[in-house]
Amino acid sequence: MLEQAAEEAVLIERYGKPAGVLLSPERYEELLEALEELEDIRAFDAAMAEEGENLPWEQVKAELGWS
Repeated sequence: MLEQAAEEAVLIERYGKPAGVLLSPERYEELLEALEELEDIRAFDAAMAEEGENLPWEQVKAELGWS
């Protein structure tokens, strides 16, 4: 199963029903990074949907001490 998991995800069944998935460490890391990217996009979309005053980027950088 480990050799197969190096090439593709391996579905593990118990009593004929899905019980788990075996992935290579590289694929697991890729999936975690993709999930983090999606979470960042959702957070950005939620922030953009918020009502309120918009601040210029230069002002934000100054307030954070980045300029």
